[in-house]
Amino acid sequence: MTTEGPTAAEYWENRYREGGRSWSGDVNAALAREVDGLAPGTALDLGSGEGGDALWLARHGWRVTAVDISPTALAVGAAAQLPGDDITWVAADLSDWQPPTSYDLVSSCFLHSLVELPRERILRRAATAVAPGGTLVIVGHFGVPHWATPAEHAHAHDALPGPDEMRAALFADNPDLIEAEWEVVTSALIERPFTAPDGSAGTISDSVLRMRRLA
Repeated sequence: MTTEGPTAAEYWENRYREGGRSWSGDVNAALAREVDGLAPGTALDLGSGEGGDALWLARHGWRVTAVDISPTALAVGAAAQLPGDDITWVAADLSDWQPPTSYDLVSSCFLHSLVELPRERILRRAATAVAPGGTLVIVGHFGVPHWATPAEHAHAHDALPGPDEMRAALFADNPDLIEAEWEVVTSALIERPFTAPDGSAGTISDSVLRMRRLA
């Protein structure tokens, strides 16, 4: 007799509820860099967690829809929201959630999971929600940090793809996306400094893909 593990909703809600604050609350550096210079409009933040990216976008003039599976995580972001921040917080499982409209910016930063997550399907669906002239930004881990064992950094999906692989997966056998209608702006592996749990300094690579949907 086998015992089923927690669902994705149970896993993430328990993690945020029992583990205290998980993240710094700061924007992901790659997103800030890729969005710099864009005219603010509507933004969809996928897997927003405790809202660091959503809050930063709102304070730079974006009207943000922030979606995450954990109500507790979203409550942390909402508590930090200022009166002028235009953010709609949506508790939903991205495996099933459908964007209700199109957006000038769709971003997904570190949408990884230790439980089952159809990441590729979620990102393919998200790309269809980018408005003509709009921007898609996907940032993910690339490789395992030097201090972590594979078990400590395992993900339900095996691969941590590079930007070329991410781009290919978006368009492969996907009639809803036509590659000729997109311009690749950034496709890179970018190293950033990181401090390990033991205090030692090192670097970690991020996979960064930014594309613009041609008007």
